[in-house]
Amino acid sequence: MPEPTKKDEMSNGEKESVAPDSSEAPMPTPEISLEVSPPPPEQPVETEGKDPQPIEVIKPEPVENGSKEPEPEAVVVGAKEQVESVNSEVKEEAPSPCSPPPPATVKEEAEPVVTEVNQPPEPVVTVVTPPPPPPPPPEPVVTEVTQPPEPVVTVVTPPPPPPPEPVVTVQVTPPPPPADKDDDGTTNTPSPPPPPEDANTVKKLSIELPNDSVHVSAMGRKDSVWSLGEGQAPEDLDKPVDTPPLSSLLIERPQGGSITVGGDISFVAKVEAQDLLRKPTIKWFKGKWMDLASKTGKHLQLKETFDRRTKIHTFEMHIIKAKDNYAGNYRCEVTYKDKFDSCSFDLEVKELEQSQSVDIRSAFKRSSEGHEDAGDLDFSGLLKHREPKQDETPEVDVWEILKSARPDQYEKIAFEYGITDLRGLLKRLKKTKKEEKKSEAFAKKLDPAYQVDKGGKIRLVVDLADPTVELKWYKNGQEIRPTPNQRKFIFEQKGTQRILVINNCGLNDDAAYSVAAGEEKCTTELFVKELPVKITKEIEAVKTTVNERIELECEVSEEGAQVKWCKNGVEVPTGPRSRYRVKSEGLKHWLIIDDASKEDTGTFSLMASGGTSEAKVQVELKPLKIIQDLQDMTVLLGQPLKMHCEIFPGNVPGRWYRNGQLIQSNDRINILQRAKNHRLEIVNSTIHDAGDYTFVPEGYTQSLCAKVHIVDPPRVHLESLNFPDNTVTIVAGNKLRVEIPISGEPAPRVVWMKGERVILDSGHRVRAETFSDYTSLTIDIAEKEDTGNYKIVLQNEAGEAGASIKVKVVDIPDPPEVPLVTEVGGDWCSMTWEPPIYDGGSPILGYFIERKKKQSSRWMRLNFDLNKETTFEPKKMIEGVPYEVRVFAVNAIGVSKPSEPSKAFVPLAVTSEPTMLVVDDVTDTTVTMKWRPPETIGAAGLDGYLVEYCIEGSDDWRVTNKELTEKTKYTITGLPPEAKILVRVRAINAAGASTPRTLQHSILVKEVIEPPKIRIPRHLKQTYTRKVGEAVNLVIPFMGKPRPKVSWLKEGQTVDPTQVTIRNTDCDSIIFIRKAERKHSGKYDMKVEVENHVDTAIIDIQIVDLPGPPQCVKIDEVWGGNVALDWTPPKDNGNAAITGYTIQKADKKTMEWYTCIEHYHRTCITITELVVGNEYFFRIYSENMVGLSEGATQTKDSALIVKEGMQLKNPEYIDHDFKEPPKFTQPLINTFAIAGYNATLNCSVRANPRPKVIWMKNKIAIIDDPRYRMFSNQGVCTLEIRKPSPYDGGMYSCKAINDLGDALVECKLEVKGGFTFSELMQRGVPLHLIDKYMSETKVVEQPEK
Repeated sequence: MPEPTKKDEMSNGEKESVAPDSSEAPMPTPEISLEVSPPPPEQPVETEGKDPQPIEVIKPEPVENGSKEPEPEAVVVGAKEQVESVNSEVKEEAPSPCSPPPPATVKEEAEPVVTEVNQPPEPVVTVVTPPPPPPPPPEPVVTEVTQPPEPVVTVVTPPPPPPPEPVVTVQVTPPPPPADKDDDGTTNTPSPPPPPEDANTVKKLSIELPNDSVHVSAMGRKDSVWSLGEGQAPEDLDKPVDTPPLSSLLIERPQGGSITVGGDISFVAKVEAQDLLRKPTIKWFKGKWMDLASKTGKHLQLKETFDRRTKIHTFEMHIIKAKDNYAGNYRCEVTYKDKFDSCSFDLEVKELEQSQSVDIRSAFKRSSEGHEDAGDLDFSGLLKHREPKQDETPEVDVWEILKSARPDQYEKIAFEYGITDLRGLLKRLKKTKKEEKKSEAFAKKLDPAYQVDKGGKIRLVVDLADPTVELKWYKNGQEIRPTPNQRKFIFEQKGTQRILVINNCGLNDDAAYSVAAGEEKCTTELFVKELPVKITKEIEAVKTTVNERIELECEVSEEGAQVKWCKNGVEVPTGPRSRYRVKSEGLKHWLIIDDASKEDTGTFSLMASGGTSEAKVQVELKPLKIIQDLQDMTVLLGQPLKMHCEIFPGNVPGRWYRNGQLIQSNDRINILQRAKNHRLEIVNSTIHDAGDYTFVPEGYTQSLCAKVHIVDPPRVHLESLNFPDNTVTIVAGNKLRVEIPISGEPAPRVVWMKGERVILDSGHRVRAETFSDYTSLTIDIAEKEDTGNYKIVLQNEAGEAGASIKVKVVDIPDPPEVPLVTEVGGDWCSMTWEPPIYDGGSPILGYFIERKKKQSSRWMRLNFDLNKETTFEPKKMIEGVPYEVRVFAVNAIGVSKPSEPSKAFVPLAVTSEPTMLVVDDVTDTTVTMKWRPPETIGAAGLDGYLVEYCIEGSDDWRVTNKELTEKTKYTITGLPPEAKILVRVRAINAAGASTPRTLQHSILVKEVIEPPKIRIPRHLKQTYTRKVGEAVNLVIPFMGKPRPKVSWLKEGQTVDPTQVTIRNTDCDSIIFIRKAERKHSGKYDMKVEVENHVDTAIIDIQIVDLPGPPQCVKIDEVWGGNVALDWTPPKDNGNAAITGYTIQKADKKTMEWYTCIEHYHRTCITITELVVGNEYFFRIYSENMVGLSEGATQTKDSALIVKEGMQLKNPEYIDHDFKEPPKFTQPLINTFAIAGYNATLNCSVRANPRPKVIWMKNKIAIIDDPRYRMFSNQGVCTLEIRKPSPYDGGMYSCKAINDLGDALVECKLEVKGGFTFSELMQRGVPLHLIDKYMSETKVVEQPEK
């Protein structure tokens, strides 16, 4: 029998198990197991044969739990056995990934040994002792031996030892025959369970061979066969196969075990995390590919824990209430970056013995649908002691039918005989021995599988029993036909052998092949092994910045090779939306990143089947520049919140934080990034959205911060009161409490008001209280005064809200409203009032009226009979005396309290007519009139004037001013040209209109020509200078009638309206430049024309900018510690004269610049006091009225300061004494002020040290008076008088004092205008003070006339 070879390893590191060759014997290679059984007590062991050789028992050293190596199984190494027909040797097997290293050997005294060889027709294998430990352990080798006709049993008995010892038995057991390929549905079924263990149960210790992991049910699978193709020489079979090294991540590996059906079992794997930066990844598999992570549930649980003290990860798999189909091979895989480790283990599920006979058809029927045990045997139905139903069909032995049937007929037979659990049926069918039928057409069939290298040649050979039978070859079910032009498939014949030769094997030749001879067919699998792809050119390291392009290039040994790009051990995504692009051309492969980011920093690798190339990529950030910072915001509750910032570079992601907590996107919060713009949008803001917001660009330490304040306008919820018309009715004397819900954020400030009176929370009888969600009004003892509207005012940062409720108290009527005096005469007045809001529940019968003088406290009733109307005319009053009136309401209950007194009124008469009415100005459509106040004003004073006009010849007088004018000059507009009109003026006061003053003659509406005159402001008479970018806004007033025509020219050319905006009015012209540029400089000619009259003016505008740097800076001479520099003025002076230069120096070692001198005017300078031994560079900035130039010109050469013997002694200077006593450089001047308008007094003083300034009025110092404000800036002293009145007139003085002396200046301030007589009366000023004030006002106005 040929030596079996090993199949290529799988991609995940697991060795693929293979099946033996079956060309010579129908049975597969026997399984070898080592059984240890204790002898019965006090029974000697019989011996037979020759003297035994001593046996060395190797026991592993104990390993503590948690160590890096699991406890190995016992290994028995025997001496040379006395078996006559045995010629083969078994060498030690190489350690598998899950096997521990060979343990230390401990020799013990020889024990009784029984060596059995079962199965007579099978070969006998003897375990022999290898020579003393060689450096590398050899591979296991199994050689074919001659089969004896009879089983050979050798029993060796040593001298009886004192105590009984265990018996070691070597047992050779053939496995069941391999299953057909059609039985793929049963590949995961477990092997038949062993019998239950007892005290004398033989314990198996497996000795692994290359095929010991092949499950019985997996013999026919494509990935579980042995292959021996013609591509491998027989002499190469003895060579060891290289096993790729695995990283030892597991320090404790899961061990196999066995349980009964329904029991629980746990498997534990441990990984040491001492050198790991993160948690490793673990996967649990059943069989080869079934991932158990998706099968967790009621019967399977996966658990992970981490011990921080020992730095060990513990992974556990718990199987709960195991079922029969849970048995099989399991695998545990651990990966961490480029490290990998795995371990396989077996689970054996034992069944409970059933004493009663089982009906196959009833046993393999499924239980009720939906039950968790659906698909298993319905043992609960078998255990019930029920009499079976009489079946009319005859008894049939289904087992015999299944044994003799082909696998493709199993489903049909199960359906025919009512067997629904086909899976369970196939499990038990596998446990039965199936007899091999001898082929009638083939003397030798194809091997189960073949293997060949890619590009190699393979020969498939069959030996026919009948050479005349027609033979056909198939590939994946398609017949292979010979073609004359292609040499891919070649058909050969050698005697009875038929050979298919496949040349130049490729991956597409990896398929299932079959040959049909008549009715019979045999199949095989061809595996094409692809040669490893090697790296011929390594990847080069890259160092770049963000937003740059990265291109990694690698060259491999084969064109079109499949490679994998990884970053830090993780495969790089290369989809259509990925940032990474992969390109290949011939042997070269590229990984391209068009727009690099900080996350691209790491180790990139290209993985091929024959090697890996790595290179480090480092992406650094560009300097962060904040273009637009976050702004503090105040947002109404429920309104969208939008925050925006702009940074450079543009593709930098970032994170948003609120109060230090990371903000995640959701349905309400949207985080956007478009290039440089980052936005945070919240659809409906809530109270919790308020706080400190921070935007942190990823990879940077800088952050952008802003505060967001969420406010909610206050609201008053009166709808919850359920009061009709928001009216609350209460009987006088009872207690009233009204609670009104409110809302707002922040909590609003609540003010209760009744009329203008504020209700406080500290009130005794009536009080208002405010809580978190409502406010209340409490009236302990209701009175009729409590009737009325109560206003609630809520205020917070978001706004203000208000509401009102009405409280009605049934009682005597409330006082009437404040009476209103509608008309005043010389000794009488007309008054009216509104009825009281609350009539006390009884109709109003009438009113009593009272009056009194304002200065008096005695009221006099004017009617003794009830006045049923709401109007009344008091009479017999003294003119000029202020009076007040009040009203009482009367109902059936009684008399109300008096109303509030009316506003004070004075019985007055009208004034006399205005005087000296004259014409001031006439145009084509307007007439301006002037006049003097009336000679007699009277006690009522003067409110204003009413101007009227009419067309000559008519009596239709039209009022020109809808509102009274207080001035004695008025312009009538909208008149028809060349019309003649008459004008009159009336004086109006509280008593009414005076007799009109009419112009004696008519006025012709026609404009008089007035030559134009330009009034250039003082600051525009010289050159007007502005910087580039500033706005230019000049107003040039002019005169002329009719409206002059204004035109502008610049340097003789028309002004471009797109560059300069010019607006003209009746009296001025405005030239406006929004953003000045140097091209706007020049002389602007203004021309004003009125018919043939012309006036011109020139405005010189100069727009200046920063100058350029000097053109050339050179070092003229270096001597001692001095350097002479020379330079030429800049080519661009910024449209302004160069005012100076700034010279800086820098040491060549540090190149840190220091300013030597500023505002230097010449173009040559000597820099002194330089350090000997240093070498200096110099640079110079230009300076004009705008500032320093943006750049500087640096010397090309450096100046080396050489030490010399001569020293320069600097002269000593005496500082000048700048101290001086106070002296006013600008005195105060006499000033006239208008009453009601702010007035200022200015002066300037010079003194050193700085003097103390004191302002005085009438020799009295002004201290802490809120009507005055005092300023002092650079020696200019200012006193501001806020809204002065005539009382503020007088002598003002300013006194400056320091240690060297003092100085004083004075001025007189007179205040014109003031209050009218009626305003002073309303303010309650006594009459004698009013007369004094009016006389002082006339004295001030007379000098002006």
